[in-house]
Amino acid sequence: MKRIAISLKRALHRRTVLRGTGVAMSLPWLSAMQQAFAEASIDTAPRRHVSTTLGLGLVPDHLNPAGEGVEYRPSPYLEPLQDIREKFTVITGTSHPGVKGGHRAEASILSGKPMGTSGQARNSVSLDQWMAKHLDGQTRFASLVLSTGGTSSPCYTEQGAMIPPESSPSKLFRKLFVNESKQDNVKKARQVMQSRSIMDLVGDDAKALQRELGAGDRDRLDAYFTSVRELEKRLQTSQAWAKRPKPDVDVPVPRDVSNPNDLVARFATMCGVIRLALETDSTRVVSLHIPAAGGVLPIEGVDQGYHSLSHHGRDEEKLAQLRLVESAIVQQWGQFLRELEGCEDSGATLLDQTSLLLTSNLGNASTHDNRNMPVLVGGGRFRHAGHLAFDQKNNYPLPNLFVSTLQHMGIPTDRFATSTGTMTGLEWRA
Repeated sequence: MKRIAISLKRALHRRTVLRGTGVAMSLPWLSAMQQAFAEASIDTAPRRHVSTTLGLGLVPDHLNPAGEGVEYRPSPYLEPLQDIREKFTVITGTSHPGVKGGHRAEASILSGKPMGTSGQARNSVSLDQWMAKHLDGQTRFASLVLSTGGTSSPCYTEQGAMIPPESSPSKLFRKLFVNESKQDNVKKARQVMQSRSIMDLVGDDAKALQRELGAGDRDRLDAYFTSVRELEKRLQTSQAWAKRPKPDVDVPVPRDVSNPNDLVARFATMCGVIRLALETDSTRVVSLHIPAAGGVLPIEGVDQGYHSLSHHGRDEEKLAQLRLVESAIVQQWGQFLRELEGCEDSGATLLDQTSLLLTSNLGNASTHDNRNMPVLVGGGRFRHAGHLAFDQKNNYPLPNLFVSTLQHMGIPTDRFATSTGTMTGLEWRA
């Protein structure tokens, strides 16, 4: 045992690189690292984040609990999650200041940027991509942008460009865990080197041009140079990761759910791959969008389309069916928390190191109201507060939660979008 411990201590370090036959491979976080180093602790383990966003909201009467704090009385949607009630916080009375536009505000869920109603506004960077920028290079994938269907996501680059999501769990699995052939790896590395050469040429041309420009244009060119340098850095990172083998997981490739209307099954299948991605430290930032689908979900008692049900107009029959759909979605989110809780991670659980967010741009889908957004926060190192109830007439800024989440990831910041600080009432555990 002593000999094994010595070998572990020599071999394992957070930045350990295995070398052999000309190949270098950095290790993901391993539980053995906790045992090999006395100084290791959950404080030094990687922090992670998963955002789940809904295009059609959640009915407040069915989601929001009665009472405040840890002694709240659970709502119909929260009742099935009471075995893990200490692992999440319900937040009511929050929204993004200035954000309107009903469904159009779907683009603002993770950015907090008002998009207006004319379609002319330009978005800003989303929470997940801001995290990815600061963690870039530490994992094979800076972030994963996913969806249960469709081609849109609430994830935006710093330039305001929407990032299209991956909606196939099987394709995602292969991307994460199936190694390409040596020939493909050589081809990919060559493409990366060619891209870097192109960037070098563009950079030289731009520098020559700078000498002939006025002050305003030079400022714009400086911003361009910054983008060039960031891209070069990403290309270098891509080249390094292209040479390393992917993690080996003893799990078969998942089968995609063929029914496009079975959002809950698609949600569950994607959660399984996300868990593997987090376990293997393939990424630390994930966003999963459940869009405003219009079909009928295969749930007993439901015979109307999801989008139609969301526009219930207080119709009792529609509300009853919508309750079945939304309850299934919330329960699957709770099941994901349980699965992360069951995974060991450097002396704690994967849930302890992963903050999770469930929210939507619509506080009331029936009236397209963007106020009083549904918000559930799970996991992480937060001291969960049960029910944080803010003013439903004068909403608390949701970007404050984003600041708290960024700080949880170890990113030093006190601002994001229209935030005024960290979220009141959501503290860290000692």
